[in-house]
Amino acid sequence: RARPRLVFRTQLAHGSPTGKIEGFTNVRELYAKIAEAFGIAPTEILFCTLNSHKVDMQKLLGGQIGLEDFIFAHVRGETKEVEVTKTEDALGLTITDNGAGYAFIKRIKEGSIINRIEAVCVGDSIEAINDHSIVGCRHYEVAKMLRELPKSQPFTLRLVQPKRAFDMIGQRSRPSKCPVEAKVTSGRETLRLRSGGAATVEEAPSEFEEEASQKVDDLLESYMGIRDPELASTMVETSKKTLSVQEFARCLDSVLGEFAFPDEFVVEVWAAISEAREACG
Repeated sequence: RARPRLVFRTQLAHGSPTGKIEGFTNVRELYAKIAEAFGIAPTEILFCTLNSHKVDMQKLLGGQIGLEDFIFAHVRGETKEVEVTKTEDALGLTITDNGAGYAFIKRIKEGSIINRIEAVCVGDSIEAINDHSIVGCRHYEVAKMLRELPKSQPFTLRLVQPKRAFDMIGQRSRPSKCPVEAKVTSGRETLRLRSGGAATVEEAPSEFEEEASQKVDDLLESYMGIRDPELASTMVETSKKTLSVQEFARCLDSVLGEFAFPDEFVVEVWAAISEAREACG
């Protein structure tokens, strides 16, 4: 099937003219098109948000873009190093990645070790742990490295913060109390980006798909310390083709084998998806 000829508007989040991009089918190609529009290297782009220039993790670009969505690209700003001592098992970080080689902080848990370090903010990309570069690692690999660091031993995080416009400097991103910005998209159709294969125009997710994906994303966070709506929706899609938890586990192994999901996690995911299916009729 021919790649859809769709044109999207884009800006750099810290301020730029509006560019127009088209002809991409996955996140890496999207970043390359944005970079070309603004004369920067694709590796300068940390992540993109939809319909907001702010570092707002609720507006993060995942695997789907509404056909009317406005894309804001957040580029590399200052690099900073922080020393952390792991005084308890959990650091209080939730990690996600941009699908193109950068893992970054999506959430910081209130009262956690990381929450007490003012220099660390939501949206910061993790470039190195103890001078070991993690560029190119997936979110689950980075979360595992952080979990496995020994307790009571200091370690260093090298972080890159997104470049900010003047009105954004100095704010530490916490759950927003601001009024929700007007949604630009009609929400009826979306461009679904895929890591393998061409992008496709699809109907927006159903109530069941949205509810189930949210539940699965919550489980990914509690079990693995990551959030990934695209991974969650892939798992929900996989469940539709299966009739039992055993069959679901086998399908997950063939589609997402590199994650090596533990059995108890797969059982919880199946239960959460079944619960969403019943709730949505």
